[in-house]
Amino acid sequence: MYIIESGDLRMKLKNTLGAVIASLVAATSINVMAQGQGAVEAEAFAKYYAPDSTRDIGNHGNLLGGSLGYYLTDDVELALSYGEYHDIRGENSGKNIKGSLSSLDAVYNFGTPGVGLRPYVSAGFAHQSIGQDDNGGRDRSTFANIGTGVKYYFTENVFAKASLDGMYNIDAGDSEYMAGLGLGVNFGGGTKKAEPAPVVAEVCNDEDSDGVCDNLDKCPGTEANATVDENGCVVVAEAVRVELDVKFDFDKSVVKQDSYGDIKNLADFMKQYPQTSTTVEGHTDSVGSDAYNQKLSERRANAVRAVLVNQYGVEAQRVNAVGNGEASPVADNATEAGRAVNRRVEAAVEAGQ
Repeated sequence: MYIIESGDLRMKLKNTLGAVIASLVAATSINVMAQGQGAVEAEAFAKYYAPDSTRDIGNHGNLLGGSLGYYLTDDVELALSYGEYHDIRGENSGKNIKGSLSSLDAVYNFGTPGVGLRPYVSAGFAHQSIGQDDNGGRDRSTFANIGTGVKYYFTENVFAKASLDGMYNIDAGDSEYMAGLGLGVNFGGGTKKAEPAPVVAEVCNDEDSDGVCDNLDKCPGTEANATVDENGCVVVAEAVRVELDVKFDFDKSVVKQDSYGDIKNLADFMKQYPQTSTTVEGHTDSVGSDAYNQKLSERRANAVRAVLVNQYGVEAQRVNAVGNGEASPVADNATEAGRAVNRRVEAAVEAGQ
């Protein structure tokens, strides 16, 4: 299709492309210079142009221009380019033919961002505006592009490029191609981060099954079910002890009301530590015969045991009762005060924490 295009329209197209390129550069130039997603890539190129043989162009020419690409991901780039034709002459008149080519291509870059080679493939569309040999008008056509090539990055930011492009003229149905070289810079993005190496779990050998690996176990050979610290050494439990001291009136074995609270405390402790047991020991003062006092001490011990078992629910097999008579005084039986202290029942329960 042939359309006459004024010089003003061509200038507007060039100015618009220039404004887009300048805006992208300004927007991204403040970023850290690196390849990868978000990077901008600017390139100056020179391409050998081979038109279709059916066109009224007498020789092959050159396309000189530049491009600007934006990396949507580390590998996918959207590139906008503009170039002008040089050294092209009309087939019949031999006059110098001017023209331009604007392209928009999607580019897939292979490999990993960084120094070295990155091959690529591309596809997109182009608009060509070029003079005609026989008249003063211009031939304006739309092309479908495919391309391939390779980039070599000398540093993270500077590269050289070799390209080969095929173009199909959608309007005229003919084909053209270009081969070119370019030099460019890459800036504004971030390179791919290397995936962290998988963490390999260490094998824990625990010969004594105490939960501490052998290479950390400072006390190997611990007995089964023993409680150990982080070094694999047995933890010595701190003992918790509760004592009971119930006083009785002279020649009596009835538990006084004010002693029930202390007995309940002992019962609660034994329920908290169900592995514990206790022996309730009855005592008397020295008044009376040894035989009588022995029996009296036994009755006192059994009275306290009955409160623990029957009233506060401690299992019977966990509570034993014995009488010691007057054999174990804790105070002087020569005084009334001392004898009152000796009329007692004692018990103790100890549990490990």
